[in-house]
Amino acid sequence: MMQHKLNPVSLSKTANLQTLVENRTAYTLERCELNVFETYSESYKVPLIFNDFVITSMLRGKKVMHLFNKAGFEYLPGETVIIPPSQAMQIDFPEASGENPAQCIALAIDHDQIKQTILYLNEYFPKVTDGQQWALNYDEYHFYNNEEISFLINKMIRICGEGSKEKDILADLTLKELLVRIMQTQNLKIIDQQNTDTNQNPLAYVIGYIKANLSEKINISSLSSKACMSKATFYRLFKRELGISPNDFILSEKISRAKQMLARPGSKIAAISYDLGFSDANYFIRVFKKLEGITPGSYQGQLSGIKNYR
Repeated sequence: MMQHKLNPVSLSKTANLQTLVENRTAYTLERCELNVFETYSESYKVPLIFNDFVITSMLRGKKVMHLFNKAGFEYLPGETVIIPPSQAMQIDFPEASGENPAQCIALAIDHDQIKQTILYLNEYFPKVTDGQQWALNYDEYHFYNNEEISFLINKMIRICGEGSKEKDILADLTLKELLVRIMQTQNLKIIDQQNTDTNQNPLAYVIGYIKANLSEKINISSLSSKACMSKATFYRLFKRELGISPNDFILSEKISRAKQMLARPGSKIAAISYDLGFSDANYFIRVFKKLEGITPGSYQGQLSGIKNYR
């Protein structure tokens, strides 16, 4: 799926830099603090720790993050990492230089803000599965930005840099929505790992059915029946918990499968669109471009170029 990169943030003037490694500019609000970090020199095992929960997102360059005593992973623009309070990090900057700096934001959020948001969700919008509650999942700490998350982080950056008297109120509202969107994204990532029994988790069961039947024309009425819900209730709960409508999820899964099929030698776009239940190849091409940012033909061309390069 297409990654949604954040809007550019201006680099600090050279005269204002205090250090070439993780130079920090901070914007402090009542319930959060936005930090912009810049690194201009190749560096390794740079330690960093925050007292609060932190949402980080890359703006430019590359990092290698070491977290939770696990192997390091590349961290690039279009990606976000969430970090619990007091979690030590070690960061490598293998490519940073004056011409190619690494830049990242870290949004530290007050504990009460998070607690109140989660309590509100669990009281007024309980999850469809008995015994499950809304919560931040630190097992799913690294993910691609979707359109909503990138929009909200961009909005927070803009609010924190403003001089308006209302910025604390605007930040409070935006933080709540950002936290919800992150939890929805995590829900969608982990639901494949759950039991697909309808009685245990109807949404997980439906998602399993969708993935197993991508060649079919799937309609919402049949999915709601499988979830043992009315059509309206199913649609509402699906989007509320996973942050995406059932129709958009089906299309997203079909396009993910299409990318696998396009990688096969000799694959034809028209045949793939038909195999995935699209009655119109032109519609398939439009959906592919909307979700991936390029046409299926261009995607095939990129894959061919990579293979020829190898």
